[in-house]
Amino acid sequence: MEQCYNRGCGQTFDPEKNTDESCCHHPGAPYFHDAYKGWSCCKKKSVDFTEFLSIKGCTLSKHSNIKPPEPEKPEKRESDKNEVVVVRSPIKATMQRPPIETPMTVIRPTIAQALKDAIDSLKLKASGISEENFESGAIPIGTSCKNKGCTYSYTGTATDNEECVYHPGAPIFHEGMKYWSCCQRKTSDFAVFIAQKGCACGEHMWFKEDQDRKVVICRYDWHQTPSNVIVSIYAKKYHYLLSKIEVNPIRLHVNLVFPEQEDSQFDLELELRGIIDVNKTTAHMFGTKVEITMPKAEPGSWPKLDFPRTKLPPALKSNEANVTAANQSKGSESDDGFNLDDIETVNTGIRLTEISDNKNDLD
Repeated sequence: MEQCYNRGCGQTFDPEKNTDESCCHHPGAPYFHDAYKGWSCCKKKSVDFTEFLSIKGCTLSKHSNIKPPEPEKPEKRESDKNEVVVVRSPIKATMQRPPIETPMTVIRPTIAQALKDAIDSLKLKASGISEENFESGAIPIGTSCKNKGCTYSYTGTATDNEECVYHPGAPIFHEGMKYWSCCQRKTSDFAVFIAQKGCACGEHMWFKEDQDRKVVICRYDWHQTPSNVIVSIYAKKYHYLLSKIEVNPIRLHVNLVFPEQEDSQFDLELELRGIIDVNKTTAHMFGTKVEITMPKAEPGSWPKLDFPRTKLPPALKSNEANVTAANQSKGSESDDGFNLDDIETVNTGIRLTEISDNKNDLD
């Protein structure tokens, strides 16, 4: 007895009894595609491998004891074995950073109806702060210290002259963490953040130094996506018509006016870490916050929102920028029109060689 090697048969046969209808097999080749297993000759297929093996043949012929040829494998050349493929990331040219004095563009925000209704129906009240106390220097009993992080209140005793421990920096709330910019002790618990002891010592401050300037402190935060940087300023009852948002490619300026607090203002001015697309920048004013969406002019992640600057130089106005650009273009004019033939020769007087030649004549 001999083994039949026809695909799908797998039986043994007697060569003397081998007829044209003894073997039921598949003359085609098996294929495996998209989890299906089947034969190319009869288009029968199945997702189960056991069912695939039990598919009955579609052609009758004699048994064959000759193994079908194996598919040829592509030959590997020696040069292919030694070849090293190096994949490099594409080199992206960085944009040139524009000057910080670039003229600012005012952004027209989308204003929520709830904010409009709240401000339009607002009745401005006179401030309850007594200016007489500030002019006379009298400190009411129970006045709390205005230094950040200090919880002491004025008592009118000798203890009021004790050392004040406070935070000279500003509170920062970012990605769930709360900390002071001066000492960077981060925590996620608000109670722990409030209880953090100050990192600087000095005298108690009973009146705010910026009382005359009517400054309001608002909390702000930011986050980013692959294409945008979003800044959120948390504020309530600010006037949507008197407030202003303006940007240039590397600068953000926000000014919010609070009519209930005698037109006190919150002013934020930042030099941005990256470059933004001014034309696509948008802003939304809601009842509890201002949200500014600034598309990135070039891809990449910003490590921080801004560069720490004490004070930024004033931005140029549009007409001043045009004058500056015109002066720079005049100073950089090309000298291609200069002709050396136009230079006149200058008489340099008598030469030393001529003096030596005429020395004998002088004698």
